[in-house]
Amino acid sequence: MKQQIVIYKAKREHNAENDRLLKDVFAELQERQPKDVRYVAARLGEDTYIHIVFTDTPEGEPGSLSKLEAFRVYQAEVRSRLQAPPVIGEATIIGDYRMLSE
Repeated sequence: MKQQIVIYKAKREHNAENDRLLKDVFAELQERQPKDVRYVAARLGEDTYIHIVFTDTPEGEPGSLSKLEAFRVYQAEVRSRLQAPPVIGEATIIGDYRMLSE
């Protein structure tokens, strides 16, 4: 399972748009119910976003998240909504209490 955390600061004038686009992604996830992805996105304060994404797809294959139309729309111009490029890293889970298990 690939475990990734993405952190970025959005331009404040784009927060409402960013939130709306992310809500569209989660609505499509709820509709399609893919089993190979676990995903949470949160905003800290006014402009810092954190995404935690776990995918369980074979190496080199696109995951369900990248196949969603709403995610492609979100990604299309994401850089224009950001103050700086996102920090993206592989995550090592140290502990888990009712977040990752069903």
